[in-house]
Amino acid sequence: MTEAKRPMKKPRGVAQLIAGACIACGARCQSVCPVNCVDMNDAGEPVVNSAKCIGCQKCVKICPATALEMYFTPEERKILDELAAQGDPVEEEIDPEAAALAEKLAAYRGVWVFIEQTEGEPVRVSWELLGVGKELAAKLGVELCAMVIGENVEHLCREAFAYGARKAYLVDAPVFKHYRTESYVEACCHLIAKYKPEVILMGATGMGRDLAGAVATRVSTGLTADCTGLDIDGKRNLMQTRPAFGGNIMATIMCDKFRPQMATVRPNVMPMPEHTGSTAGEIVREEFSVPEANIFTKVIEIIRDAKSKSHVDIAGADFIVSGGRGVMAPENFAMLQELADELCGVVGASRSAVDAGWMPQERQVGQTGKTVRPKIYIACGISGAIQHLVGMQDSDVVIAINRDRNAPIFEVATYGIVGDLFQIVPMLTEQIRDLKLQKNRD
Repeated sequence: MTEAKRPMKKPRGVAQLIAGACIACGARCQSVCPVNCVDMNDAGEPVVNSAKCIGCQKCVKICPATALEMYFTPEERKILDELAAQGDPVEEEIDPEAAALAEKLAAYRGVWVFIEQTEGEPVRVSWELLGVGKELAAKLGVELCAMVIGENVEHLCREAFAYGARKAYLVDAPVFKHYRTESYVEACCHLIAKYKPEVILMGATGMGRDLAGAVATRVSTGLTADCTGLDIDGKRNLMQTRPAFGGNIMATIMCDKFRPQMATVRPNVMPMPEHTGSTAGEIVREEFSVPEANIFTKVIEIIRDAKSKSHVDIAGADFIVSGGRGVMAPENFAMLQELADELCGVVGASRSAVDAGWMPQERQVGQTGKTVRPKIYIACGISGAIQHLVGMQDSDVVIAINRDRNAPIFEVATYGIVGDLFQIVPMLTEQIRDLKLQKNRD
């Protein structure tokens, strides 16, 4: 009598990190490990103790960036090849929770941009978001849609079509004439529940921040504020990049278990899309209103802030000359103003210069100031902390002047000048002045 052949046991392997793939999502892999064999390094990447790993693959399955994989030794790989050669299919265990989650997420489709307006006047950041929204919609293979709420605002739907939207969801009623959190939240949540968008983008303005947070809470989803970059991964997750830990690192955040995925983006972070002039698109008019009695806030009057003559909006400037701690004193900003005047530009400042009282807060460029996209940005005596870089790194041309050749600002600079700004800035001013005079003579 022959002895029955004992079946080979399928190797389970151990988890390992794919170099360069981790996005520091927040230690999800560590949180699900049942044997506590995953630790996190200073960069937020997992370090797997292979001696303790039991090959359960929970960390691999939860990773939103597919940055973990199962590793098999040559001996284990040989066994897997032999099992495959025997023709016995190995059925993967079906996770009922994962299947239910996939079905829930599949019900949401479409990229929406909230068109912010005040008394019918749109805010520029809405059009900027349509530009990046078009790219996201193309990667997802879905429609780019505008969400328009207000009174007598149908013209904004057609304007949205000119910036790339293909459909506009319109809620138009007298109760929405002025922005009030309660009424706008009800309208947004009604549209979300009925049409189930996959991604919703809003401007990181006073209105957008207020509305986005309230809507995300009501629909029980995640929200990433003040994003500086947006993309789509291989699992239809919105990759939302923003400064984290006080601006010391850039983190990519994903909401992989809830929909819709919501993000706010500051003005001037995204490039302005082309205005095509085409007003072709589908307007979905939604008959929805909120009883006035249900809204506790009443708008009596809108008082527009009349800016003084000294006010300068650096966010819209084409040429900016910014000073930092290296300028040494408030009176030295007059030197930067001379250069800015020759360029028909404005003077900006880093946070350190503003905190020192050398320049007003309205001139601050950076994470806690303004985001700018000028044609030329001249950084004078600015070291280049990441908090400042996120506010100006998308400038067309960056010229950095600093005595420290190792200053981080040189990493993003188009042109770098290592030297004393008190010598270099006057020389630049004089040179530009001479060139302008020469041009006038010619």
